[in-house]
Amino acid sequence: MKKIRLGIIAPSEIALRRFLPSLNKDKRFEYVGVSIASENEWFGGSRGSDSIYISSEREKALNFVKSFGGIVFEGYCNFIKSGLIDAIYIPLPPSLHFKWAKTALENDLHVFVEKPSTTSLKETNELIELAKAKQLALHENYMFVFHSQIDYVKQILETKELGEVRLFDVRFGFPFRGTNDFRYNKSLGGGALFDCGGYTLKLANMLLGDSATIVQANSGFIDNFEVDMYGSATLNNNEGIICNASFGMDNAYTCDLHIWGSEGKLHTNRIFTAPVGYEPQMELTINGEKTIVRLPSDDAFLKSISFFYKCIMEKEIKMLSYKQIISQSKLVQTFIEKEEERS
Repeated sequence: MKKIRLGIIAPSEIALRRFLPSLNKDKRFEYVGVSIASENEWFGGSRGSDSIYISSEREKALNFVKSFGGIVFEGYCNFIKSGLIDAIYIPLPPSLHFKWAKTALENDLHVFVEKPSTTSLKETNELIELAKAKQLALHENYMFVFHSQIDYVKQILETKELGEVRLFDVRFGFPFRGTNDFRYNKSLGGGALFDCGGYTLKLANMLLGDSATIVQANSGFIDNFEVDMYGSATLNNNEGIICNASFGMDNAYTCDLHIWGSEGKLHTNRIFTAPVGYEPQMELTINGEKTIVRLPSDDAFLKSISFFYKCIMEKEIKMLSYKQIISQSKLVQTFIEKEEERS
């Protein structure tokens, strides 16, 4: 078994709270440490804000050492070029994903990047082409797709227990998180579409299949914010099945999947965010008879990490990952274009 030495760019909350606890369960990886930004590695010093982020990173990095060991490395670029790691995890704000994923790939590192992989289809294509040329793994972390409740949904659809599907309805939104959160900062790649919207489009694509197409898109804005705060899309496929996808980051918390069929319906309220230890409950109604289906807990992050290892080791899985990333990026790009047409 080949052991993969892995480092983290930026001591983010998700890296400390979710990624590392799961990574420690996979003995095929060796955690080396976390890097903090050196001067100008965020915005090149042009916005006078790099020092604020660097100071914040330094404080957070100490918690990584206390909890998981490893080293604190000065400078993202220095860490990437150190020769100490084979792969990198990038949980930075979206606008910084492309720069550091590209730098990592150019230096022959496998890349595990938080969603969205980039903020444009052009950048995503560039990363994919670079990864292909160097035969490196590139994995975008929509971890919900690995949760066993998704397998259960697929099984229900395959067995036609609901009859013919008439409608998919997907919703993901959460309350306002505060102005300091990167999601509300345009320069950091914020906006509801790139965040919770990406989840809904990803699931819609999985449910509708490869022929999924966005036919209508809407974005919502509120005063004093440059980014989109909520939105919705209507998608269909070659069979004429519709999926409504709604999302928002100034909304009452919602994390739902509803499937409406000719003979039954399915509903669950933690389709995207089921944490380790949580046992999902799905409400299944067939011919008027309601059943609560209790599913086992799962570690979707661990499974996402396992998929990344397979991407590193197997060419076929690498190619599958590339395809999935491009498909997602194209859907987001289509949403943007449809919204621009509407406006």
